[in-house]
Amino acid sequence: MKKLALICLVLAGTNSFSQSFLDRFHFGLKAGSNYSDFTNADFDTEGLIGFHAGAIVNFEINDKFSVQEEFLFSTQGSKIKDGVYKGQELKMSYISVPILLKYTSSIGIYAEAGPQIGILASEDFKSIDSSDKFAEKIDGGFAAGVGYQFKNGFGIGARYYLGLTDVSKSKTSVVKTDFQNNVAQVSIFYIF
Repeated sequence: MKKLALICLVLAGTNSFSQSFLDRFHFGLKAGSNYSDFTNADFDTEGLIGFHAGAIVNFEINDKFSVQEEFLFSTQGSKIKDGVYKGQELKMSYISVPILLKYTSSIGIYAEAGPQIGILASEDFKSIDSSDKFAEKIDGGFAAGVGYQFKNGFGIGARYYLGLTDVSKSKTSVVKTDFQNNVAQVSIFYIF
């Protein structure tokens, strides 16, 4: 009888813990616009307007802190303003995965920061020196942002992504290729 009572107690505690743990997960959708450019380029650039859209997974640590992971399709790049490639746009699309520590105040204002990795989905540019793809498959960096989330789950946010890896490792005699992505984003989202 004692064994049966102990088993029931353990099962009840496990069920309660797992339900409590699962209640901390929240999912959502996000979309918005990008303004992207390059840093550390040895040529003049002009930023491009693009977009991002995707899914959100948020895990509440407590009522103020959470960890938020996003899976976004993001268009980035820049227009080249001088040199051999003058007038061309270097456009890239990434599957971006930021993992952010998020602090939310009691009135809904939040701040977030953390690493981001991007996996190249496509590019629209060919190097004159090579028919190979120009951009690297992986882009890594740091993202930080602020925003406001209403009690009903809707929110608005602004974020800046600073790339820390080179956009391209291609060897070209015309362009220095060790420049990085940087992207400013404005978003709307809904977390349920």
